[in-house]
Amino acid sequence: MKHRKQDSIGDAPSARYLEFGRRSPNQLEEVFLRGHMPDLDALVGWEFRGMNVGRLPRLARIRKFVKGFERRDGDRVYGYNRRVEQNRLDAPWHAGERRFGWYRVAPVDPTARDNAYLHAALLDYGRGENPLWDPSRGLRDYLVQVEAGDRDLYLGKAFYAAGPARLPLSFFVLERLRPAP
Repeated sequence: MKHRKQDSIGDAPSARYLEFGRRSPNQLEEVFLRGHMPDLDALVGWEFRGMNVGRLPRLARIRKFVKGFERRDGDRVYGYNRRVEQNRLDAPWHAGERRFGWYRVAPVDPTARDNAYLHAALLDYGRGENPLWDPSRGLRDYLVQVEAGDRDLYLGKAFYAAGPARLPLSFFVLERLRPAP
């Protein structure tokens, strides 16, 4: 990322956001199961700072990212990712311009294969118009609003679709950052 154009975005993360990054998987699971269905309209037009939580993201150096949400094709909601410099979690966020890892966002369909959490929205990278060879197509993220009425903090749970299997990857936290450019 050092050779690509980056912009410094937003204020420092909130203490509450950073605290979620220190929670254990069991604690995050409890919060996730008590979470609420996000209002998709409250996501559209915004970018969120994201933090992957756990050992795997730390080892792979993919703790920080940005997720954005937009409306296309009438009422369909889509989203994207942007890479972020992997500095300290409390340091300024320097995000690249390129959008990648597109996903379709919708409430979980109880009749679909990916229906593990009916109280969540599904971020389905397999329906996000990514190239066929893009490994991100296997990602399936469930997203909940941490508290009813709080549209600034969300908790996600990421899985990877390998045929019929769904392999758990990690939790992630989103905090409202700025209007999408």
